[in-house]
Amino acid sequence: MKKFKKAIRWVGLLLAVITLGGCTQSAKTEKTNADKNEETSVVRETAFGKVKGYEEEEALIWLGVPYGGETTKEARWKAPTDPEPWEGERDATKAGSVALQTSADGVIGSEDGLNLDIYRPNNDKKELPVLVYIHGGNNQTGTAEEISGVSFVQAHDAIIVSVNYRLGPLGFNPLPALKTGTKEENSGNYTLLDLSKSLDWVKQNIENFGGDQNNITVSGFSAGGRDVMAMLISPIFEGKFDKAISFSGGMTIADEKKSQEVYAQAIASLVVEDGVKEDETKAKDWLLSSEEEVKDYLYALDGDRLVGLMSNAGIRMSVFPHLFNDGYVLPKEGFDTENYHSVPLMMLTGEQEFSLFGRFDPYFSQYLEGGEIDNDPEIANQYTFINNYGGQLYSLFNVQESAEKMNEHYQAAIYGMEIEFGADKAVVGEEMAKLGAFHGVFVPLLDTESKNYAGLVGAGYDSEGAKELSKVFQNYLFEFIKNGDPNGSNLPKWEDWQAGSKDNLLFVNADKKQASAKMGHKTYDYENVLEAIDQDTTVSEKQKQELLSKVMNGRWFSKRLDEKYEQLSDFDKE
Repeated sequence: MKKFKKAIRWVGLLLAVITLGGCTQSAKTEKTNADKNEETSVVRETAFGKVKGYEEEEALIWLGVPYGGETTKEARWKAPTDPEPWEGERDATKAGSVALQTSADGVIGSEDGLNLDIYRPNNDKKELPVLVYIHGGNNQTGTAEEISGVSFVQAHDAIIVSVNYRLGPLGFNPLPALKTGTKEENSGNYTLLDLSKSLDWVKQNIENFGGDQNNITVSGFSAGGRDVMAMLISPIFEGKFDKAISFSGGMTIADEKKSQEVYAQAIASLVVEDGVKEDETKAKDWLLSSEEEVKDYLYALDGDRLVGLMSNAGIRMSVFPHLFNDGYVLPKEGFDTENYHSVPLMMLTGEQEFSLFGRFDPYFSQYLEGGEIDNDPEIANQYTFINNYGGQLYSLFNVQESAEKMNEHYQAAIYGMEIEFGADKAVVGEEMAKLGAFHGVFVPLLDTESKNYAGLVGAGYDSEGAKELSKVFQNYLFEFIKNGDPNGSNLPKWEDWQAGSKDNLLFVNADKKQASAKMGHKTYDYENVLEAIDQDTTVSEKQKQELLSKVMNGRWFSKRLDEKYEQLSDFDKE
């Protein structure tokens, strides 16, 4: 797992210094240049003070701009406040503090990490559409630097804002003792409170960076994509965004009561270790109470010890529950609600979304170093089994399942995309072909300088076809965030998703020379996949049962699979 984490470690941006020019020859020219200098200046006003960024390759960048106040000490599990105002120009040329989290190098970050990065083109244009990006990482890890917006704003007149927010049990915690009496804080969904605060900041300040406060698209990848889907049903996000994009997201919700049990069990070991209670059963019962002593203990805990808990979640809600159906921030009925914020919505999936999770699952990761996962026929067959069926179920979960559930009550256009790029070894090379269109395949298309997956995909994105695919992908994205409709710029027609329509997904791919985009449909549904699993003979029945129970069970996408094979945990049972 360390190898995996290191391979996708987010990289920092290179820093540069801007030099402003401007000789003038007439009063009219002076005014024009003054307007341009204002728009291309690296110093901008916010409601809390000035920030000074930098220029890099025709982009203007501000890093680590605070959108919220402290979230440590007595503010640890509270709704975020405004940042403290500052005097003078705040340095925004270096990445801000990331949220406290575990990493391959141990615990990193800070409990005070409510900041965001801003990217815009280095020109004098105003009222630019704004894309707010929420990073992935299971809501337990990750940083705003998951993407750089440089390559996108170099080619498109838009602004990208990428957000850091509280993670792990500091971002989600439903224990009764932490409830304050205010409905939003009682929710335990502190991450969502942070993201709501970041959108407030964007609404209030983005005009000073040349953005249009009335044209904001919220987007996110993986956990960030699931957070975006949660925003569509959350009353606290009403009116805070105009469009939405979920990159490999899907719908997940956690029962509040069952989640309290999981958190109490996880923290009980610390209670015993600290000598507060003599065994974990008593510790868990104590943690489930509303006693003031429990609250005092939780607030006194070192954050480093908290973020290490539940770190083996592996896209399993039962291990790290979050997005609680508290009845205020998220409705009790979850995604069965009739009340959606119906804004134009784009949902995206890769074709092989489970490849990374399967490959680095403990069941298979032991075979990576020796190469057995690819070269030993028995091990390779087992990996192919979980990769194929996990990919099919995960891709259905990311787009089709959500569209079908929303269809009756969603009053705006939904656009679905599936990326196929990555499976052809002749196009992407042997390393990337092992992963196919993996979870995150879009990242190097959106951020062409991204090195997040370089250790895994090699030269997979170096071909002319891949470069053209990046342009096509970015153009669809730009049209959508600008107009709420991805069509335009001489792009192949992308029809919105319609129930009952045969071709309701846009499939994108590339060969060595050129990209392709065309409407099509999935050749399978959940029932087809479950039936194929039943009939599959590429692995023995014993191996099949082991793979289903140890590798594929309990994942976001596997509830119907778990029901069929009676593998639901107590957390997942209705």
